[in-house]
Amino acid sequence: MIELTDDGRVRTITFRRPEAKNAMNTAMWDGTTDAFIAAADDPRIAVVVLTGSEDSFSAGQDLFEMAAMAAGDGPEQQHGFAGLCRTLIDFPKPVVLAVNGVGLGFGVTILGLADLVFASTNARFKCPFTELGVAPELASSVAFPHLLGRQNASWVLMSSEWIDAERAHEMGLVFELCQPDELMDRTMTAAHTLAAKPISSLVETKATIMASLRPALHAAHERENAAFATLMGGPANLEAMTAFAEKRAPNFEGID
Repeated sequence: MIELTDDGRVRTITFRRPEAKNAMNTAMWDGTTDAFIAAADDPRIAVVVLTGSEDSFSAGQDLFEMAAMAAGDGPEQQHGFAGLCRTLIDFPKPVVLAVNGVGLGFGVTILGLADLVFASTNARFKCPFTELGVAPELASSVAFPHLLGRQNASWVLMSSEWIDAERAHEMGLVFELCQPDELMDRTMTAAHTLAAKPISSLVETKATIMASLRPALHAAHERENAAFATLMGGPANLEAMTAFAEKRAPNFEGID
């Protein structure tokens, strides 16, 4: 489900669960966390590139597993989503994303923790948190206003509407748009440009950029986890999960 490849001092992590649009389950949360921990500790690696396989970047949380968790029957996790979030916030080296297609939930919020985001012109983004009756994640409640401004962040996180690649670029969520067949070449060119620099300098530069933001991101992560725990399994979330299973739109009328 997670593929690692090295090209010089650049390590690429690829989500490979195409049958589920690269939706994240426990194995992928844990595997991705382990991959970032290993890259942080590897003196040969200067930059990490993260991308998806086939037509999707990541469809976010596996909703079948989410439904099981809401019912109190989720699988045992080593790191889980929370562990990956903490690892990404503290990751010391540059992280470059190549968003090759659809990004949902986590497939969008992770953009807020990347150092550079390249996206295909056919990428689309959606944060479906209110549609699922839950709260934001991955410190996006701080990262997105910081990147996009409060109004854009509020729309992305509250509306559960699709955002196309051009609009995401205009908002500041994406650094550069690329034609689909040029995405990986352009991303890897940028990654190698960074990787040619001294790792110590890259690490210290990122540390200075992130110094004032990291405490706020960690605090946001804790607040979001608490809000998510309060809402998951509640009436709105259960209606959303039932609607998903029944392949219909949720009806939140009369649900606080």
